[in-house]
Amino acid sequence: MVSRKSGHVLQDAQQSTVITNRLKRAHGQVGAIVRMMEEGRDCEAIVIQMAAVSKAINTAAFTLISSSLKECLTDPSVDADDVSVRLQKLFLSLA
Repeated sequence: MVSRKSGHVLQDAQQSTVITNRLKRAHGQVGAIVRMMEEGRDCEAIVIQMAAVSKAINTAAFTLISSSLKECLTDPSVDADDVSVRLQKLFLSLA
């Protein structure tokens, strides 16, 4: 088994709540999209909803990365260079 380097866990409860709420909304939107497909709804309307879900998920991910970066860079026990490189890779994976 390959061991992975342990990552950062977001400590900011307020940001965590914001991110979680955004993901819950996206989850609800995905359910609505499934219903739209099952009902044979208009393709344009479905794609518009898919784009909204995609934007919500990406915004949640960017918020998580930026919040984690802020926490890690202010924590003296963390290797800031390593964290910056790892979070930058995560950020670029969303591009």
